[in-house]
Parts: sequence; structure tokens; C-alpha cells
Amino acid sequence: MPRRTATMLASTLMLIALLCVGVFIPVPYSEMSPGPTVNTLGEHDGEPVLNIAGRKTYPADGHLNMTTVRVTGADYRMNLVEAVYGWLAHDSKVVPHETLYPDGKTEEESTQENAEEFSQSQESAKVAALEALDIPVSSWVIVATVVKGSPAEGKLHAGDVIKAVDGTAVKEPADVAELVTEHKPGEDVVFTIVPAKEQAAAEKEKREPAKTEKVTITTATSDDAGAKRAIVGISAGTDHTFPFSIDIKLADVGGPSAGLMFALGIYDKLTPGDLTGGAFVAGTGTIDDDGKVGPIGGIEMKTVGARDKGAEYFLTPADNCASAARDTPEGLTLVKVSTIDDALGALEDIRSGDTAGLPKCTVS
Repeated sequence: MPRRTATMLASTLMLIALLCVGVFIPVPYSEMSPGPTVNTLGEHDGEPVLNIAGRKTYPADGHLNMTTVRVTGADYRMNLVEAVYGWLAHDSKVVPHETLYPDGKTEEESTQENAEEFSQSQESAKVAALEALDIPVSSWVIVATVVKGSPAEGKLHAGDVIKAVDGTAVKEPADVAELVTEHKPGEDVVFTIVPAKEQAAAEKEKREPAKTEKVTITTATSDDAGAKRAIVGISAGTDHTFPFSIDIKLADVGGPSAGLMFALGIYDKLTPGDLTGGAFVAGTGTIDDDGKVGPIGGIEMKTVGARDKGAEYFLTPADNCASAARDTPEGLTLVKVSTIDDALGALEDIRSGDTAGLPKCTVS
């Protein structure tokens, strides 16, 4: 066989071998890509995203779009060819698998966690919007979760209202841990609670809870490294009663990152006129009860998805600004926000057409 022919044959066989390796050998990476973007002021799957009853609302015809990211499943393993393609593509991002599914988390566990975060973000969005409108919201501290096998299991239950710990009134979730850790492991701590069922009945009947209970729990030692502290095995959270009904309907979406846009959508529907003045505004960001906007993941994918839908402005959490600004889609203005008030101020500028002073994201 001529040397040239032999060399070409060897090269071809080598290329085939490399392609086989690339196609059949998995790599420890996952892919993120732009997901759907939904107008919080509009409809999704034929139903309004925001439903408000018991309070006067106003037509809101603008665009305040929440954005999402698609990710590959926990059980899916990319091959080398897919990973290389993803690294080179503009509209996708390849990240280590553990970034999306840390500690061996299954897809079902991740979905459940995202659903819980999504539900909590809705509650915080409602509170933040109403607080911005000076509409009072009643709130109280509750048992959010009970750790299996902990001293609290069977004694406290998710949804129980925590009125006091050792007779000291509880006003914030952080108060609970602070009061418990005043004890040494092995000591008793007394919770004054309204049982979850009683609280639910009182809310339904629009009355004050009829009874409280005292529950004594013997503290255990935390598993944390370093100094040992007393624990009972619960996490505390906040629940609310709203003065009218606000229902958010959006299926197949998880995580907390739509909080800001839900809050703005609620605010818009409860006030005359359009917050955007006709501009197409999209955005992202977590939000807490006080209206503080927090960072999210996948910002680069969300800006691409928003611009592809026609967004002109993108409300960007301050902590995501530098990353988003490194690869801003052409025609999209990134607006830096840290609170709901920042977002409302930016929308006022956009609405008036005076956008020169907008706080824009820049590469640090």
C-alpha cells in the first residue's frame, strides 16, 4: 500500500475513533439554554398569570416579562461532542453537572426544591408589592420544616404558628434560633404555639385563633463543625394574610427568580396606567418581603431569551450586573436594580422617555 494512502487511511480511522469517543463517552457537564419568557401582565396557556379579586384593578397592557432557563436533566450525561458544541454556541452555556445538581441531588429532589422556592417567591412578591403600595399585610412566624428524627418531630408541625419561645415573644424567624441557642444541648425549651389546624380554621372564619399550646422540647446538639450549639430540628419561616386574593398561575416553572417581575406585575395591576409606558421590559431577580432584589443563576441565558422575544430593557439584579454586561445582546439595555423601589424608579424613567440617567450594568 502506498505511504500516502496508508497515512490517509490511518488518519481516517483515527478521526472515526475520536468521534466515537466524543459521542459515546459521557462528560460531567450539563447545559443551560434560554427558556420561555412570560408576560406577568398577560396570559399563559389561556389563563391570566395574575388573578386579583376583592380589590379594584386596572388594565395593564404593557410587558413585564419574567424569564427562565432550560437545563438538562439530572440523569442526562452530555457527551464530549455536545459539550464542545455548547461551549462554542452563543445561546447556551455548559457548566459542571454539580453546579445544577449539587451533592448528588436527583431530578425529583431538585424539582421539589424549585417548586418550594417558586411558591415562597410568590408570597414574597405579594408582600413586597403591597408594602410598596402601603397596603398593610398581616404576618407571623411559623414552623416551616421539621427535620426527621429531630427532637421536634411529632411535637411541632409545619404551619404551627410560633408565638413565643420560653415566654419571649417571637417577631422574626431569626428570633427562634437565637432563643433556642441560648440553651445548652440537653436543656428544655418551651414553645408557645398556635397549632396549624387552628390557625387555618381561624383564617377561614376570619377570627383570631381560639387557643395556644405550650410544647416542651429537649434540645439536641448540632452536627455543625466547631462550637456545639443547641437545636430542636426546625426551620422557621413567615406566613401572611392578605387583605384580598392574589393568585399566581404559572405551571412548569420553578425557583425563586421570578419574584421581582411578579411583584411589579401585581403593582401594575393595582395602579392606574401602564408602568412601562408601552416599552417591552423583561427582568429577573429574587425578592424578599422587604422588597430587596437578590441575584439568580443563568443570567446570560435569560438576557438572550428576553431579547429574542423583543425586550428593550432588562431589569437586572445588581449582583448579576457584571456577568450580564460581559455579553449583552444587541439592542437590550441592562438596568441595575437592588430593590423594588429601584425597579419602580427605573420604570418611571422608561415610561417618561428620560432614560439617560438609568442605572445601567457595566463590566467591572
